[in-house]
Amino acid sequence: MSWLDQLAEHVEDLRRAGHLQQNGQSAQALPILDAVLSSASDPTTRAYALVQRFGALINLGRLAELAVAMAAAAEAVREVPDPYLRGQLHAFAAVGAHLQSNLDRGVTHLVQASRALAAVPEGDAETAWGWHDLAMAYSYLGFHGQALTAIEQAREAGAAAGLASEVFAAPGIRLRNAVALDHQGDTDGCLRVLRDIDAELSRYVATDQLRPGSRAVYGYALARRAALGEPTGADAARWLTGGGDSVRTRDLRHLGAVCLAIASGKPERALTLLQAVPVSAEVLGAPEPARLRSICHASAGDHAAAHAADRYAFRLAAQRIDQLRDGYLDGVAARLDAQETHRDPGRYGDETLIDPLTGLPNRRQLERYVDSLLSRGERAAVGVCDVVGFTSVNMRHGRHCGDLVLQRIAGVLHRVMRRGDFVARFAGDEFVLVLPGAGPHQAAEVSRRIGAAATAENWQALVPGTPIGLASGWSEVGAHGRGLSAALAAAAASRKPT
Repeated sequence: MSWLDQLAEHVEDLRRAGHLQQNGQSAQALPILDAVLSSASDPTTRAYALVQRFGALINLGRLAELAVAMAAAAEAVREVPDPYLRGQLHAFAAVGAHLQSNLDRGVTHLVQASRALAAVPEGDAETAWGWHDLAMAYSYLGFHGQALTAIEQAREAGAAAGLASEVFAAPGIRLRNAVALDHQGDTDGCLRVLRDIDAELSRYVATDQLRPGSRAVYGYALARRAALGEPTGADAARWLTGGGDSVRTRDLRHLGAVCLAIASGKPERALTLLQAVPVSAEVLGAPEPARLRSICHASAGDHAAAHAADRYAFRLAAQRIDQLRDGYLDGVAARLDAQETHRDPGRYGDETLIDPLTGLPNRRQLERYVDSLLSRGERAAVGVCDVVGFTSVNMRHGRHCGDLVLQRIAGVLHRVMRRGDFVARFAGDEFVLVLPGAGPHQAAEVSRRIGAAATAENWQALVPGTPIGLASGWSEVGAHGRGLSAALAAAAASRKPT
């Protein structure tokens, strides 16, 4: 019995919607899922339909709807203690975070998806597709090795359910790996992977085992290889037709036409195509259009322009690596903080002193910290910082998005604080900062850094159409015998936008 067979309602409708999604026909799956949700009352059925609807919106590139769809799916999944549903939701959410340029949130979802799917007691078809979607999410975020491991998990779970391993060929994973190698200067490595994809296509055509949703991927692999000067026997243009209605398929067709124009000796035509239609940076990575532009210029004999475009592509690829390094450093810092908390319970207390949403100290720990500081006769600058526009976030995008905003604000504050400073979540969208030994000048500098860091965040990707800002005010504790309550009141009264 498959996972879907345990549902109380609409099993065949949901199975049909799932098959449409797997074949790249999300636009046809969406009304089926909406019809199920309009009549279903079983919590597990609704949770599954909401998760699949979230995935369909991602496939269709309807970014403005993702926040609300994810909030609804997450709320439903919380009420159903099922590891497969949690894993599938987090796999989709990782791709959603990637589309919204939030790498750290995407990585968190990847880890949560992997842990949830690993906890599924028995492999079945749905779990296999969950691993497949997680593999695709790993690939989109640039974790190609983890993507290959996850697709092997998909094949194992699928085999237990009687599915052939060819169903989970996932050529898109190797295609993204190939172009990533080219972006980093390893064109020979890129061509080796593209040749493997071509050989696989020949096998699947011979055995009639090709998934319709994979057509554009194989077509682009052929076209990209031809653009690099290595013609193939297959007709790339034929494979670039069909393949579904996803954003990925649309962009692969367009970029494939660019590659074919290069291969046929028409670099001017290729450049015109590149400039005519913008493509999503998430499908093959932000450097891909720049790399194709470089190949166009080289084909036309304009080597200076080719060099400039290549350097730009390499710079975009390096930015991704820098983001991953920053995330790694932040993760190590968070782990060290957690270890210190466990080692020194007398100083940090127990879990009742930690805000569970942001991981920051809570109001109780703040009060203990300031009491300890005052008992030693020390002084400190105290800041109150809250989120401008937070009420609108919850009203327009839902509580889940509000939680994501608070988590990102917590990360901003943690990054800009000086060593030895203290930041806590006080209540709601209000944070309190304590700078031991600091005066007005140091407080003003920290406030400036907070404002700059908050402004640099891509809030529109997270909560489209809702401006986000921070307001802060400052006071002192320990000066003239002032305690925490009086300092907080004075700081709150002086708040202004940072």
